[in-house]
Amino acid sequence: MAKVQIFIAKSLWKNELIFPAAVWVFSRIFIFIAMLLLAPHLLDPTDGTTPNFGWEVVNAWDSVHYRSIVTSGYEFVDDSNQHNLAFFPLFPLSIWLLMKLGLSFELAGTLINNIAFCAAMYCIYFWVKQHCGIIAAQWVTTVVAWCPQAMFTGVVYTEGLYLFLSTAALRAFDLKQYRWTALWGALATATRPTGMALIPALAIASWKQRRPAIAYVASFATAIGILLFSLFCWIKFGHPLAFIQAQRGWRPSLGFDGQGWWNMVMEIAIGTSNWQDAWVKNPWHPLLFSIILVSAYPLWRFRKYLIETKVFYGLYALAGIFFFLVNEQFINNFLNLFTVLGGGFILWRLRKQLTPVTTIYGFCGIGLLLASGGTLSLSRLAYGIVPLSVGVGVLLSRHYRWGYLTLGLFAVLLARLSVGFAKQIWVG
Repeated sequence: MAKVQIFIAKSLWKNELIFPAAVWVFSRIFIFIAMLLLAPHLLDPTDGTTPNFGWEVVNAWDSVHYRSIVTSGYEFVDDSNQHNLAFFPLFPLSIWLLMKLGLSFELAGTLINNIAFCAAMYCIYFWVKQHCGIIAAQWVTTVVAWCPQAMFTGVVYTEGLYLFLSTAALRAFDLKQYRWTALWGALATATRPTGMALIPALAIASWKQRRPAIAYVASFATAIGILLFSLFCWIKFGHPLAFIQAQRGWRPSLGFDGQGWWNMVMEIAIGTSNWQDAWVKNPWHPLLFSIILVSAYPLWRFRKYLIETKVFYGLYALAGIFFFLVNEQFINNFLNLFTVLGGGFILWRLRKQLTPVTTIYGFCGIGLLLASGGTLSLSRLAYGIVPLSVGVGVLLSRHYRWGYLTLGLFAVLLARLSVGFAKQIWVG
């Protein structure tokens, strides 16, 4: 009987209609257990609060701006302060529609983000399966669902919605379904600023693959979402690019923020407090980081010989303990570097094995982030650029043991970010 049950479980797990939903469900359960059951029982940090068991845990930071848009509309003054015009309209509009049906703001926003993320799971799964095979599709889907930044797909943020719309546009382009490409792309550019990277990416991919004229039309039609938002800004605030000016409340100037990146690297290497005080008051952080850094290369270089040894697993255990103990600022900095630089490197390494539009959109998205004029929330914004996760998932599908241990570290970080967000600590 037990063997029959195991066989049925394995069969269901391999079912392509069940797998994406199962990965989605388990990640949701994990996130909400951390936010609702674990966070209230942990000691209060100096800059956090004790969350209550309720919908309030999903409403913090950017969610506050979406609430103000839904309840009071857009507001903007060109004074370099933070104004809600910096947030694109499709997500708050969707929340407003559900609230008209009687749902609360928290419930409406959470439902939209989570349901859209479930749709994204299926879209990503079948897109990757078509080009890279079923094993790669399973790994990519799992990476997207358990990546630390996946926490933002469970709260009142736009991550789940944007992942679905952008992936749907890319998949439709690869399938040569240009009407759907234009529709999904236009909705994506109405959801997040990073949606603008779709416009040149689709056009360049059309040229590279010698697509027909309709492909170029679909590529530029994805700009409809942002053009409509620009028209709204022109009518209401007298300036068609007011939504870009509103970004200055978070990113004072455009261009590459070299000083911000240097600060991130130094805070990772020696610790935030040591870097801010210009003195090594806490030697444990740089010592432990140095041990991990020095051990990483030889373990990777000789991984074929060490794969069965305790040293290999010891490194991951040490890294897991390290990420459990460090503060949220270190985690944010590490995820910024790993997601943007690490994801970009992997994408370049696999560029010939992925579809042209996948690679091109990935680098267009990275370029947009690097030119945005800051380092705030880089890892979260990069998480919305789905080719980066595709690259990581495809790579891990070829190195199972590294993959399983990496997913273990992802789970630790996902729990940390979920608890931090529930306590209203800045986690990206």
